[in-house]
Amino acid sequence: MTFLPIVERELRLASRKRSTFGVRIAAALAALLIGSSWFALNSFKWFGAGTASLGPVLFAILTWPCLAATLSAGLFFTSDCLSEEKREGTLGFLFLTDLRGYDVVLGKLLSTSLRSFYALLAVFPVIAVTLMIGGVAGEQFWKTMLALVNAMFLSLAVGLFVSSISHDSQKALGATFLLMLLLAGGGVALDGTMAAIHKRNFSPVCSLSSPGFLFVTAGLWAQSEYWPTFITNEVTAWLLLGSTCLLLPRTWQERTTKRTTVKENWGYAWKFGSLKKRTALRRKLVALNPVLWLTCRERWQAWALWTVTVLFLAAFTQLFTGNHNSAWWYLWSILFGALTLVWYLGLASQASRFFVEAQRSRLIELLLSTPLTAAQIIRGQWQGLLRMFLPPLALCLALQLAGTFLIQQQAYRRMATTTAPPPAATVTRTTNNAAVTITRRGSSSTTTTTVTVAGFQGPSLFVTLGAAIAGQLALIGNLAAVAWFAMWSGLNSKNANVATLKTIVFVQILPWFVITFASTIGMSLLFIPAFNRSGVTSSKIWQWYPLLNAAFVTALYLAKDVVFSLWARRKLYSELRERAAGPIHIATPPPLPPLLPIAPDSTLVTPG
Repeated sequence: MTFLPIVERELRLASRKRSTFGVRIAAALAALLIGSSWFALNSFKWFGAGTASLGPVLFAILTWPCLAATLSAGLFFTSDCLSEEKREGTLGFLFLTDLRGYDVVLGKLLSTSLRSFYALLAVFPVIAVTLMIGGVAGEQFWKTMLALVNAMFLSLAVGLFVSSISHDSQKALGATFLLMLLLAGGGVALDGTMAAIHKRNFSPVCSLSSPGFLFVTAGLWAQSEYWPTFITNEVTAWLLLGSTCLLLPRTWQERTTKRTTVKENWGYAWKFGSLKKRTALRRKLVALNPVLWLTCRERWQAWALWTVTVLFLAAFTQLFTGNHNSAWWYLWSILFGALTLVWYLGLASQASRFFVEAQRSRLIELLLSTPLTAAQIIRGQWQGLLRMFLPPLALCLALQLAGTFLIQQQAYRRMATTTAPPPAATVTRTTNNAAVTITRRGSSSTTTTTVTVAGFQGPSLFVTLGAAIAGQLALIGNLAAVAWFAMWSGLNSKNANVATLKTIVFVQILPWFVITFASTIGMSLLFIPAFNRSGVTSSKIWQWYPLLNAAFVTALYLAKDVVFSLWARRKLYSELRERAAGPIHIATPPPLPPLLPIAPDSTLVTPG
């Protein structure tokens, strides 16, 4: 008997797939492109980071995206691998044989992680170039590489665990994201909160379970908690993997009991609403567009969006109503970054889900056989997305606009006035048209000093508000492009997670690198001559720099969004009917048997 037969089968299948080799080449080329862009930027004297910091900065630029990719591996590769088998009813056939739970789980783990591991392996030699540049020690390199592999393994284990107890792809994706968010940042946030409450130094206790904390401690020169954190992460991952092996043979089948029936009825009512509400919603939306009703009939997605919005509102109220230091403003930026990622993932998953499931169940063919046209189907899906996402998104954007405006104003005020340890007396200096006033206050034992730069003028309220609005416009354009491209990806993908991954990579991640490089070069070329021009002070230039930079970056993002939206929209409208019908297979008749040769002396006998 072959040990781990599914693993052996998956290895044979992966060796014949083009994607196994293509992903490695794409990852290596992406790392080479990022490194080459960094060297190109440092070729300019005004942007150079210095020889001493060239290696460490390049090391950080290459490894932080790798950390984000490894942490998201479970979202797209394993969160729906087992639940998909449950929905299709094929998982039970595997357990009719002598296979065990660990056979199926390890086979799925290998089949889903092989491409991501190969991609990470292809990036390692590019990152190792920083060792020859200098500034990066060998111990730091190998610890960081081990931390990246650990993050990928933990993420895949979390996805498998969630998939073993889930049936719905969107719920599995959301639960995996939430659990990974808690593992990566929950412990660090809890330790930081306890340190702030008790007014003591940060002491990692719950942070030992965080793969992000392990990645950060890999680069510390002093005594760190690297190996205890690594052991804690590995124990957590193997416990999740072992739990998956135990749960999978017991959760794939559907048992029907009286308690189960009551639970299913309650779950159905929670998911779709009561009979009265379902009837009212159907009468209201079916008359407008049947696809609109199919998209909006489930209520839990809207409830999840509103729950996230309410939590974001509570965080906004807590952060901006109290007198907090700059660390709280930094926390606000992290919160909005996580919220933006939730919007991208949720919108891409919801936009692609209908087309993935409708094509798999041949629902699109039935819809196209009715008087509904392809344009009406697409319009109904778009109206459903607007109905579900627009109200909570508008509230979150308003909160982000206010938060960004307040943070920027606070930052400019801190730049203009700084409190420092006291000098011996009050001193007033004037340098480059900027009056620096140092004032001594308090008694001899408790004295503070306020350093005020009178010549410094931060951007005006108009400039700050304009920069914040430009960022919101870029976010709105990105969401529109994500929605259109996700609908097209759902029509051409096997499951919603793969469609979501394609959308995030092609619409957001790859353009982000290009736009960041282009905006850095473009804005620097525009402003460096102004700095070198005589008679123009740097303070006047920096008054308008935030608005011009935000406008330039927003213009690049909007141009990108228009291209992706128009392309995906044209492909949807022109090829929906063709994609819904699927490939046409023309059956060819079997070949005729070969004619037997006739001997020369044979005579042809005709009947009659």
